[in-house]
Amino acid sequence: MLAKEKVLNPTAYKQREGRKTPHQTPENEYRWHESTVAYILEYMEYTDCTVNFKTYTNSIWDKKQRDNPMENRKIFYNTHPAIISLEVFDKVQEIRQQRHRRTATGKSNMFSGLVFCNDCKQKLYYSTTNYFEKRQDFFICSTHRANKDKCSGHYIRAVVLEQEVWKHVQEVISVVTRYEAYFRSEMEEKLRVQSEETLRIHKKRLAQAEKRIGELDRLFIRSYEDNVSGKIDDERFAMMNKSYTQEQKDLKAEVISLQQVIEEQERQAENLEQFIQRVKRNSELTELTPYALRELVKAIYVEAPDKSSGKRKQKIHISYDLIGFIPVDVLTKAEQA
Repeated sequence: MLAKEKVLNPTAYKQREGRKTPHQTPENEYRWHESTVAYILEYMEYTDCTVNFKTYTNSIWDKKQRDNPMENRKIFYNTHPAIISLEVFDKVQEIRQQRHRRTATGKSNMFSGLVFCNDCKQKLYYSTTNYFEKRQDFFICSTHRANKDKCSGHYIRAVVLEQEVWKHVQEVISVVTRYEAYFRSEMEEKLRVQSEETLRIHKKRLAQAEKRIGELDRLFIRSYEDNVSGKIDDERFAMMNKSYTQEQKDLKAEVISLQQVIEEQERQAENLEQFIQRVKRNSELTELTPYALRELVKAIYVEAPDKSSGKRKQKIHISYDLIGFIPVDVLTKAEQA
């Protein structure tokens, strides 16, 4: 799009402005490198914040700049006017973390990366060929395709998936816009019950992980003292040190993940309001667009087809962003009220 709209790449723009650049004048001023676009998409300063301590060096003698993990960076919010909202930025990072398998045909589908098998929870691959019409494109369970004995064939045509998702999204939009108070009260109760149980489990695991991290610190000190006193040899100490260090590293990563989940659960009321506002923004949709899909839907789970009645029937379950699954009765009761 940047090339098509003839937007100058950074080097060409700076040179047009009379600023010095380390690169020569590009042959094509409108050719954007993929890494440049990726850098822009990950540049948090385009929101309203300033990010410090992005890199570090090991010592004054080793001046090589290394990327600092996000948890070691310091973020200051509201330091300048935002170009984009933090909500949009977070959604972009979420999308970029999803790995999309490129098809040999170059075709793409807006559901890629969002569709999962309801049984094995692995992704459904988008499959197409240059000989397929649009109605023939399909998604298939990645586990089943690799090993048919491990999971049954969770196969669904892309057009059917789009029809079913669009139908459900329309129902959600209808209920939220017409019965907002009812939708809010029902979902608040559902999220409250879910949050209490989730918080209890995650807080218990968080306490266990933090306790174990403290124990590992003490174990390392004890093993070091035993090594110095000669109770354990250097080889044994090195092996124990490696084991303790790896376990502690894994636990610290788990602690960060658990803290994020707990924070998200504690923001359920805020998340619900944010979801309602997203639905309102999309209330005039006449068809399902990639942007609306990504803004509203977190994941789609496809069940194996049921052929017991003689006809092929298949259910899908939609997990909406910020609030998860919306029970069918929340939608049907509103319409019947």
